[in-house]
Amino acid sequence: MSMFDLHWYVSILYVVWFVALFVAIVAWAFRPSRRKVMDDHADIPLRDA
Repeated sequence: MSMFDLHWYVSILYVVWFVALFVAIVAWAFRPSRRKVMDDHADIPLRDA
């Protein structure tokens, strides 16, 4: 296995890893039990100081 092949496999693994990480974070943020927290955070710009 040459360095070019190794680089290609590692770069594919990084893409797969970051996509899986992104999907996990989105799933965690939008799960139903976090709805109240997200609604509270969405209201922050509309609150009076």
